[in-house]
Amino acid sequence: MQFLYLASRSPRRRELLRQVGIPFRLIDVEVDESPLEGEAAIDYVGRLAREKAQTAARQLSASGWESAPVLAADTTVALDGRILGKPVSAEDAVNMLMYLSGRKHAVHTGVALFRAGKADRVEKVEICVVTTHVCFAPFEQQEIERYVATGEPMDKAGAYGIQGYGGVLVERIEGSYSNVVGLPIRETATLAARFGIACWQTENN
Repeated sequence: MQFLYLASRSPRRRELLRQVGIPFRLIDVEVDESPLEGEAAIDYVGRLAREKAQTAARQLSASGWESAPVLAADTTVALDGRILGKPVSAEDAVNMLMYLSGRKHAVHTGVALFRAGKADRVEKVEICVVTTHVCFAPFEQQEIERYVATGEPMDKAGAYGIQGYGGVLVERIEGSYSNVVGLPIRETATLAARFGIACWQTENN
């Protein structure tokens, strides 16, 4: 069975890969996720996805683990040229959500598949960035504070999870739902196929 390494701690990305039958193993990586000065959100997520995949591929090569492509992704929310990452506090989460209330924002996910060759040379790399527009209903601060009190927003870009309690905030979306969750499945499957990894694999394949 062909598989890939997933360089992500996100349980949502793991679940999305399982949903479409793409086998994977986990690898943990650390990269600096600070945006560069003046960096656009689309460039930011594409760069981070590549850096995460490349770092993981180098770790695998150095450790002598089984060779396989590495998948990495990064998701952010953007509005008015601002990158809205994970909130640093409950107050920060409330402020982010009030900023998004009643408005349409963009959710960008960068996806990178990377395979390292000998001596850390790039053997193959595929990168894409997918954008979904999300329209929030208008909400009062008291309602937002109740949502933040659930704890759900604290590990999510833009301080909400569309697949959880945060779905109540969303009036409509334009584009890929799975992209907002954290991994655009159609585009990811297309990249994986270029590395010979198919969807819908089972133990009997």
